[in-house]
Amino acid sequence: MSTLWRLLAIGPAVPMKAADAALGAMEDGPALSWSFFEDGGPETWRLDVLFGGQIDVDAFLASIGLDASVAEIQFAPLPEEDWVRLSLEGLPEVKAGRFVVYGEHARRTLQPGEVGIEVEAGPAFGTGHHGTTKGCLIACDRLEREGLKVARVLDLGCGTGALAIAAALVWPNADVLASDIDPEAVTETDINTAKNGVSDRIEAIVADGFDHPAFEGAAFDLIFANILAGPLQELARALAERLAPDGRAILSGLLEEQIAGVEAAYRDAGLVTAHTDLIDGWAILTLKAG
Repeated sequence: MSTLWRLLAIGPAVPMKAADAALGAMEDGPALSWSFFEDGGPETWRLDVLFGGQIDVDAFLASIGLDASVAEIQFAPLPEEDWVRLSLEGLPEVKAGRFVVYGEHARRTLQPGEVGIEVEAGPAFGTGHHGTTKGCLIACDRLEREGLKVARVLDLGCGTGALAIAAALVWPNADVLASDIDPEAVTETDINTAKNGVSDRIEAIVADGFDHPAFEGAAFDLIFANILAGPLQELARALAERLAPDGRAILSGLLEEQIAGVEAAYRDAGLVTAHTDLIDGWAILTLKAG
């Protein structure tokens, strides 16, 4: 594997135009990536550029219009590291109600009352670090504590499968269907369900919305739909038709300002909001039959 080289330019005279020029160097020159941000305060800026090998530093600085005499310049090879491992080590566990979502690097002994979900950061969405996933887990925890009876669960737009796994863990007799439009997410879900010991009760399928034979005649006691406001509205009637009479739907992926539009679509489909959670500007709606 070739060694990466890193150029740092730090000082009050590092201009934004140099960062823009570095971006151009990614398109037409040797740079692989760049970042530009404050370094300890608004008076000092830091330009960080990565290269696939050694370069003529003076020529590069001249090409982006940066005078080496007015900034601290460093150019050196990066140490060979397992960058994936290092990035995972910086990803902390997430607590959501009684659920604790963690990667292998953060595995620990669970405390009494905690329910662990092991999910690695990867190409699929849903490690619990995003407010929508965290909020859905909190809503799931609340419903189980309130005594919701669940025999069938749907995780629509499952991503990593974290929500499907959560349901399987707190309702050990429930069958769970997890679906996603992205085959990579379904693969990731299969990996994670096996890792968490619930693959025998979770079926993961590739499906666009409810367009799959697995949904024909199906009724679910709990439906997760952590997608986006537009698709949530488009799927309102189809989702309501597949929710059992006493069931609950947990919706997320919508911003606070989108609540009214989503609620209107589901009200027209016969569902009303039983509870609203707000996390980091995101809304999580728990719905029931109206």
